[in-house]
Amino acid sequence: MSAQDIAKLREETGAGVMDCKRAFDEAGGDFSKAKKILQDNAGAIAKKKAERATNHGVIEGYTHGGKIGVLVEVLCESDFVAKNPEFKSLTKDIAMQIASMNPKNVEELLKQEYIKDQTQTIEEYLNSVIGKIRENIKIKRFIRFELGEKE
Repeated sequence: MSAQDIAKLREETGAGVMDCKRAFDEAGGDFSKAKKILQDNAGAIAKKKAERATNHGVIEGYTHGGKIGVLVEVLCESDFVAKNPEFKSLTKDIAMQIASMNPKNVEELLKQEYIKDQTQTIEEYLNSVIGKIRENIKIKRFIRFELGEKE
């Protein structure tokens, strides 16, 4: 395990340097195993934070070619995080996912493969952002419109 390996793992996961080092040690220097360990840790962090109140957030809008429109409400614990670039990127990605994959509800959305990285689900992507930001984040609701669709 080199400093370059740690930097690459940190870049891909957003985990801290010491967390990456520990994951490498636990994985015996195997990059893939270390990445999986960090993803599992992000899930554990998300589970711990799940009960915390989410009274802030944003409503993100996305349109695709003037034919599909999405509004999604994503909540977080603080106004500070709602302004965080990582959080804003998450909300935009989720709106694009909804436009592209047309889930019926939040539960179905969370189970879908993430369109930008098919190696993870939306829930895993969400958990990774929770692990980086260290705040509870919830997708509360969304609506999707498609031009000409029947009511």
